[in-house]
Amino acid sequence: MKLNEGVIDRALRVIAGLVLITLAATGTVGIWGWIGVVPLLTGLFGFCPVYAIFGMSTCSMKK
Repeated sequence: MKLNEGVIDRALRVIAGLVLITLAATGTVGIWGWIGVVPLLTGLFGFCPVYAIFGMSTCSMKK
């Protein structure tokens, strides 16, 4: 598993995931809010399977 997410991408995914999970846990949104687990995990691991399928990467170029 090669990292394919940049720092900003990872931070936004973690924040979005935590917000969705919190909203689902408090009952503000329905059960669909638990989908926040997906961006949370991809942000924590730095790997997005969809990016890998399409050959994308938001990592900065290494010199």
